[in-house]
Amino acid sequence: MKKALFVLVCLVAWGGFVFFTAFYGLWMNPVVERGDEEAFISYATDKIDADTRGNTALVLLRDGAPYATHFSDTNAQVNGDTVFSLASLSKWFAAYSVLQLAQNGELNLDAPVQAQLSRWQLPESDFDLDGVTARTLLSHTAGLNDGLGFGDYSRDESLPTLESSLAAPRASGGRSVEIALTAAPGEQWNYSGGGYLILELLVEETTGMTFADYLKEAVFEPLGMRRTGYDFIESYDNNAGSYALDGARAKSYRYASNAATAMVSSTNDLARFVQHLVADPALPRDYESQRGRPLLTAESLTQMREPHGYALGAAIWGLGAILYAPVDDDFVYGHDGVNDPAINSSVRIDPTTCDAFIALTTGHPTLASNLGSDWVLWQTGVPDVLVSDAVIQSMLRPFALGAGLILLLWAWVARRGRGQGVRPL
Repeated sequence: MKKALFVLVCLVAWGGFVFFTAFYGLWMNPVVERGDEEAFISYATDKIDADTRGNTALVLLRDGAPYATHFSDTNAQVNGDTVFSLASLSKWFAAYSVLQLAQNGELNLDAPVQAQLSRWQLPESDFDLDGVTARTLLSHTAGLNDGLGFGDYSRDESLPTLESSLAAPRASGGRSVEIALTAAPGEQWNYSGGGYLILELLVEETTGMTFADYLKEAVFEPLGMRRTGYDFIESYDNNAGSYALDGARAKSYRYASNAATAMVSSTNDLARFVQHLVADPALPRDYESQRGRPLLTAESLTQMREPHGYALGAAIWGLGAILYAPVDDDFVYGHDGVNDPAINSSVRIDPTTCDAFIALTTGHPTLASNLGSDWVLWQTGVPDVLVSDAVIQSMLRPFALGAGLILLLWAWVARRGRGQGVRPL
């Protein structure tokens, strides 16, 4: 029994070491040598050209400035001004607007949302509704469990009101969901599109403006994001449209939640947003004096990447931003987005270097995110939270080899002990 226990302890210790170090990239190699920018650009452009079935745009930033771009297209001339659907990356901008209002003293991140809303209220629950705050909604820790991916509306359909969507949202895949409290606020992380629908209403009730108008006036215009908004994508000239997995042109849709999934933008505009996030955001002063709603300060911006949501003890979500990977007491952060039939977007920022990655695609459901994960591992040496399957796969070989070595060593010691008449430990 002692022998078996000793071997078991060795195996468990080795397994724990392999598991822990796997999440810090010990068993994974970047696609090209770290620091070799030309090699990464070559890898990324080759992958885009090989995998794109529709339209793709890529921008890489070094020290806050774009230094490499690549565009791949099927039936359109894609460039930095081409408008793409962003899907759930929209949530990052919704979070920005909420933090902006909080910075300017117009709302309290920790006040119960119920007390700040008049047009709709959360259904009664066995859990404490007062725990549903802007902070817990931003970080997906409010106790909502809708997992909401919003359903499609054709160009000719009338979009429901915000209140109607909150009461009975059209979910993706024809699912029936309810936006309601199903867990104690603040105790667990559960992705919730419905939470951002609530935040959209909060912005409207706080400002007295539509969500789209507020974002345009308070965020897009001062940053010079003139190819960004919430209009139907095909209403823009030079748009990426929508493509299916096989590269066939697909129908474009609208969505009943601007905050959660309906935003469209270009890589040029997203680069301007990233430059604002990594630079001194004390700009533009003329806009502040005219409108009275300044952009986020550097101090407020750090709130985006303060850990609030956790999985298996690891920080994965801040206030509206995904925390992709730890780096020098900070996090690579940003957001991704996915919508049917094959829309994918990704923006990731390393705040320690002010380097960033931007990719938008249609015609492939994961190309932008896959490249973003490749960039994070290449940039930091640490795998990001979206590649947990790859991390687990990376553990199998070293664990098996180590376990085999432990068992062989024990067998050798046991055999030698028997040959010499000595009992192994």
